[in-house]
Amino acid sequence: MKTWTQATVATICAVMVASPVTARIDDGEYRNSPYIDYAKVVDAEPIVRVIRVSEPRRECWEEEVTRYRRHAGRHAGSFTPLVVGGLVGGVVGNQFSQGKRRDALTVAGALLGASVGRDLSRRNRTVEEPYVTTEQRCRVVDEYHDEERVEGYRVTYRYKGKTFVRRMDHDPGRRIRIRVAVTPVND
Repeated sequence: MKTWTQATVATICAVMVASPVTARIDDGEYRNSPYIDYAKVVDAEPIVRVIRVSEPRRECWEEEVTRYRRHAGRHAGSFTPLVVGGLVGGVVGNQFSQGKRRDALTVAGALLGASVGRDLSRRNRTVEEPYVTTEQRCRVVDEYHDEERVEGYRVTYRYKGKTFVRRMDHDPGRRIRIRVAVTPVND
């Protein structure tokens, strides 16, 4: 819209510059060209449009949330599972072996039992325990309200006893510049 207005003003200025100035020609006739004058503004009524405007607002609240706390299990850091596994493995190895191989199988059973005990203790080492806490939650909510915006002005002005009305994009004040052109009517 701004480009159209600028182009229109440029065209009008070019026409005004190229238009002939009122001058007396040899045969006694006058040629008319537009000239600028001022007219009194009688009224400048704003043209108002109501529009709906969105205004984002942050809305927050407190909410209870269940979280899980990890902590060491009942045997964490203890050598009990390792010792008990080793003892059980040693007893089993000793029970199922005979003769010279008995000592070797007892040691192997003890080592195997200790390893199993250690693995079982590591599996139970961390425990997740639920607890409830309060956390802040937020979201953005659009609030709407109506707003009046001035789109232009309906300007009423008077020149030489006659009243004219024109829409303008601004309030011209107490007087308005006008272009006056007088053209004879040939009947």
